[in-house]
Amino acid sequence: MFSHVMVGVNDLEKSKAFYDALLGTLGIAPGFANKNRYFYRSGGNTFAITTPINGDSACHGNGSTLGFTAQSIEQADAWHAAGIANGGTPCEDPPGFREGPGGTLYLAYLRDPDGNKICALHRPPKAA
Repeated sequence: MFSHVMVGVNDLEKSKAFYDALLGTLGIAPGFANKNRYFYRSGGNTFAITTPINGDSACHGNGSTLGFTAQSIEQADAWHAAGIANGGTPCEDPPGFREGPGGTLYLAYLRDPDGNKICALHRPPKAA
């Protein structure tokens, strides 16, 4: 359904350091440059950061969340810790299990240095 996800940032190099550390915990290589953007690729998916091409300041979308897949609880926790250590701020509840219509999920939420709300999501295997 999606070809890529891109978010606007105000300090491209600061955000690259943040996302390199954060996505590195998920086994994703550091971003590679293309003009005023950095791209991260994994499993046929692309995430990118860019300074706005119109010259205005980047801003976050109120009500928007970008979710990244974590393969384990430990990986989601490492993602969260790397984000905080690199300029992110925690938001919502602390990392942990949440029950919802889709079953049990392990979620860890952050805001990146520009206020974008991001999440690591781990779907534990269903009990037999």
